[in-house]
This record gives sequence, structure tokens and C-alpha cells, in this order.
Amino acid sequence: MSRVRAGRGLELSGVGHRYRGQQIFEGIDLTIEPGEFVTILGPSGVGKSTLLRLLAGIEQPAAGRVRSTGDAEVLSRMMFQEDRLLPWRSVLDNVQLGVRGHRDRAVELLHAVGLAGRERDWPQELSGGQRQRVALARALLHRPDVLLLDEPFGALDAITRVTMQRLLERLLAEHPRTVVLVTHDVEESLILSDRVLLLTGSGIARDIRIDQARPRSPGDTELAARKADLLDALLAADQALQP
Repeated sequence: MSRVRAGRGLELSGVGHRYRGQQIFEGIDLTIEPGEFVTILGPSGVGKSTLLRLLAGIEQPAAGRVRSTGDAEVLSRMMFQEDRLLPWRSVLDNVQLGVRGHRDRAVELLHAVGLAGRERDWPQELSGGQRQRVALARALLHRPDVLLLDEPFGALDAITRVTMQRLLERLLAEHPRTVVLVTHDVEESLILSDRVLLLTGSGIARDIRIDQARPRSPGDTELAARKADLLDALLAADQALQP
């Protein structure tokens, strides 16, 4: 079953970026369709998180341009590996951070992420997985056209990570939108994504489409073969970066 097209598309044309005088990547051309879930994989240091910040508009490319494929400006929200909750604010206040008049929507989202009744709790009363649920609710509060995820489950234990993956998948099935995820977890990328991009020192080396229906099982033969192939490609890309 294909994903419902919702959210906004993004387009990168000839995008390049530099950091401290060094070229990170250049000449990236990429179109992300509305409603697609795209994952960016790659070894450390190739600019995965930088590319995500360019998509978010937090940074501007040194070359080329990033734009929405629609007429209006795209609304994006970013979720990080750190939950970035304010310890002096309640769970509900953290979800509503920076906005007013959305209390009912914030409570609804907390119910959706499995934190009903925890609205008045403080962040320090929550587990790591629960704190990330709050961060996810906060990111979704604005109903963003594009949800940008920078290794949001990277610090979680294996069971909590799978739980969060399934939660994200369920929420996106109910309220589709465009998603771009940066992760080091190959299996996570194959379970969640419509497309997997392999970013290397020379740019986007692979653009793999995953057409299998959801939910997907890590034990699936085709996914296992793709995982082995991607791991080999990641290892080769990492070795190519070594001095």
C-alpha cells in the first residue's frame, strides 16, 4: 500500500557546502516528493546533519539552492537526538513551547504518543524514551509540512528504539507528511523509509527505493539482502574517507 501524498516536496539543485574552509559535499541534485519518507545514511563526517540543516533553512548552502516544490513557503520542524526539553517546564508546557492557543492539540498529541495523564509531570520524571515522545509531540504540534529527524532514536535502548519506530510509523499513517531522517541504523532506514540515500564524500552514491508494504519485518529476506548490501557500501565509503 503506497503512502498517501501529504506535506510538501523539496528540491535541491547543485547544492554544495563548506565547513571551516573545507568542502563537505557539492553538486547535490535531489527531489523529495510530497509525503515521501527519505532516510539519509552515510559514514561520519560526510555532512548528513548539515544536509538536514540546509533542508530546514537553519543554514544556507555555499552553492546551489534548496526550495519547496510548491508555491508557498514550507513549514518544517526538526527533532534531534537530544530531547531538548526545558527542565523547569511541565511536559505539556514543553510541547507547547513557543506557541499559544494549542493546549487541546498538545494534550491530544500526548495521548497519541502514549503519555496520557503525564501532562503535569516534569521532564526529570520521565524515561529517555518518554522524553523523546514529548519531543516528537512538540515537533508535530505545528502540523509541519516537512518533519526533519536528526538521529532522534540514536540514544535509546534497542527495545525503546523499536517502540519509537513503530509509534512514528503509526502517527505518519494517521497524519501523513514529508519526512527526512538522518540515522546510522541501516535496519531502521529500511523499516521506515520510502527511499534510502547513501551520502558519501563524493555526494549521493545510492538512491534506493523501498516499495514493500508496511509494516515491514527485519527478518524479511529482501530487506536482509538490502541491509547487507548497504552495510558493505557504508564500510567502503568509510574506508574511502580514511587518510
